[in-house]
Amino acid sequence: MDGSGIDPFLQDVLTGLARDQKSIPSRWLYDARGSRLFDDITELDEYYPTRTELTILNEHAGAMADAIGPDAVIVEYGAGSLVKVRILLDALERPKAFVPVDISSEHLKGAADELKAAYGDLDVYPVAADFMDTNLGSNLPNGGGRRAGFFPGSTMGNLLDKDIDSFLRTAREDLGDGSCFIIGLDQPKSPDILVPAYDDAKGVTADFNLNLLRRINRELGGNFDLTSFEHEARWNSADSRIEMHLRSVKAQSVEVAGRTFEFEEGETIHTENSRKIALDRFARMAESAGWELTRKWTDAEGLFAVILLEAS
Repeated sequence: MDGSGIDPFLQDVLTGLARDQKSIPSRWLYDARGSRLFDDITELDEYYPTRTELTILNEHAGAMADAIGPDAVIVEYGAGSLVKVRILLDALERPKAFVPVDISSEHLKGAADELKAAYGDLDVYPVAADFMDTNLGSNLPNGGGRRAGFFPGSTMGNLLDKDIDSFLRTAREDLGDGSCFIIGLDQPKSPDILVPAYDDAKGVTADFNLNLLRRINRELGGNFDLTSFEHEARWNSADSRIEMHLRSVKAQSVEVAGRTFEFEEGETIHTENSRKIALDRFARMAESAGWELTRKWTDAEGLFAVILLEAS
């Protein structure tokens, strides 16, 4: 529940299903099962972002660590399984504390416990929250060095411009003056590469997307028939983004929390966007939110970039 006593998941689902273009925010894809499925997605042959970013991190972690400096406090937004941050932690000099922030409390606790066991001298403070609404501020530990944000993956592309601005401003307030921020950015490229990355041959991404309906049934009293919806990935060239939808294969009625919603055959629920943001455009967005893009690292093909922002 939020401060108003209203379940935000229920509110988002009821509001989203009542729209002409039905939609549900992508953050609700990540319950414990959804988080595990996403981890599986990152290991698929078609899903280039993870392996490409891992290559960049492995090659340039030393330079990133030098930029951050010793005795740092690392805050990872949308932390997930904490695989990538280990590369950075291994390269850092005496990192003092790590604050993983993730909406899936169950998944977060397990990953944080594993990390704490692996890095005995590192203080780990997991925060179960939506990374868009953290306001960590004075609650962050002080390690004596810099505070550094870490936001790997392509999640930045899931956000609208206004949400990117809000997130970058919130992170700037969280991390404070003198801080820095390492961010992963998937770059624009051919739809022939993009679409299979979000519609894999094994159907793992389809299961991930359909799991949202399973979660609605379990937590909100829905009666979605998962066999009556199918996963769809679309390339939207006008907005430079991949869209994920759940398409109704027939005309049907669905109930959620006592409310009925009608679906026509072919009608969709829009569940996620994944935009591909060019570096020059993102640099302008970051500058308006109090950051300066000072370094960038890319793979040989330019598929993906990891950037360093400095608080300005």
